[in-house]
Amino acid sequence: MSSDHPVRPTDPARRRLLGAGAAGAVLTTSPFAVNIVGAQSAPIRIGFPTPLTGAFSAEAQDQVRAAELAVKEFNDAGGFNGRRCELLVRDDKLNPGEAATRTLELIEKDKVDFVVGSLSAATQLSINAVTRERKVIFNSISQSDAINEAKDWSPFTFHEALNPHMTAGAVARYAFPKYGKRIVYLTADYAYGHEMVRGFERAGKALGATTLADIRHPLGAADYSSFMPRIQSLKPDVLVLCNFGRDLVNSVKQATDFGLKSGTRIITPVLLFTSRLAGGADAFDGVVGGTSYYWGMEDSVPAARTFNDKFRRAHGGAVPSDYGALGYAGVRSVLQAVVDAGGTESTKVAEALGRMKYNWYKGEQFYRKCDHQSVQSVIIVESKSSNMRDKNDVFNVVSIEPPDEGNLRSCAELGHKA
Repeated sequence: MSSDHPVRPTDPARRRLLGAGAAGAVLTTSPFAVNIVGAQSAPIRIGFPTPLTGAFSAEAQDQVRAAELAVKEFNDAGGFNGRRCELLVRDDKLNPGEAATRTLELIEKDKVDFVVGSLSAATQLSINAVTRERKVIFNSISQSDAINEAKDWSPFTFHEALNPHMTAGAVARYAFPKYGKRIVYLTADYAYGHEMVRGFERAGKALGATTLADIRHPLGAADYSSFMPRIQSLKPDVLVLCNFGRDLVNSVKQATDFGLKSGTRIITPVLLFTSRLAGGADAFDGVVGGTSYYWGMEDSVPAARTFNDKFRRAHGGAVPSDYGALGYAGVRSVLQAVVDAGGTESTKVAEALGRMKYNWYKGEQFYRKCDHQSVQSVIIVESKSSNMRDKNDVFNVVSIEPPDEGNLRSCAELGHKA
């Protein structure tokens, strides 16, 4: 799909379909479907910057596919007072400067009403700097701790994704008591990696874990062989790979080839569905990590079954990835807030978002009042290499940490007054 043109789904059949505006509601009659008498013709425009090229391109493409699904549902249900939604996708090239430029163009030239997107801790901060200054709602769908801190935050900043403190903490609480407390980190040397290590160490302190080393590597590294002898010599119980996308795939493969699994358990804060498919069963066998979503939850979570079935119908039987689900939820939440607010004025939509309790695909969620962080479950998965029902059956769900504000950094720590 071109990154320079808006997505315009086919004309709606004006039928009512799936929707829920309250916590725990099973997706039923759509609240999107409203009386279109006296409808306004101007579309509701959502800008969607994401790295369609570069190391995270596979995840970004799935974000777009799922975001398109949320737009199509909204339009098929009649839009809002007849106003349809357009998704304007732009390639931020995983570069903070490019992300800021594309976001500015979306606001100033394309006149978007809202912005959803990002797939990097760095790019989402640059996007947020632009939207914050112009009082445009930004719903970020990538992990970051900093975006919730008062120095970077605004009343128009929302964070649909998990953050590193939540994710790393959940994985640490599961893994360190099971596998051991002598820890080595292999860390991508940018905000995502640094924040993940901080989250693991904070949770690990309460568990008696000890950091033997935090070994940094550049973003986009291809060769990790020079790090392996040092890691092996430290004899850790657990090696934590605090990296993402292709970096995760390459480091898992090379750690496996080097034989590190013989005496060390490998874990990662974010175990991506797309990375597991790219890296293969043997390399990822036994690796444990966290995720915001895994399609296999459909066996026990009704909302996951509903979301997966919609995605399958739209994409030839394919299942959504974790970051794809965030693309869906980020857009759907904003559109639901438009309906709840009765219009697209930023302040009113932000207030509606802040009050929202929702269950789009994984169970109940809500935005914390002080920082607009989405409070939600963290899923712990283990990669498997046998007894797979099909090519997508790659993880066992070994634990689900339920939504709990107590697992977030406090509002006071983030610099918020309440």
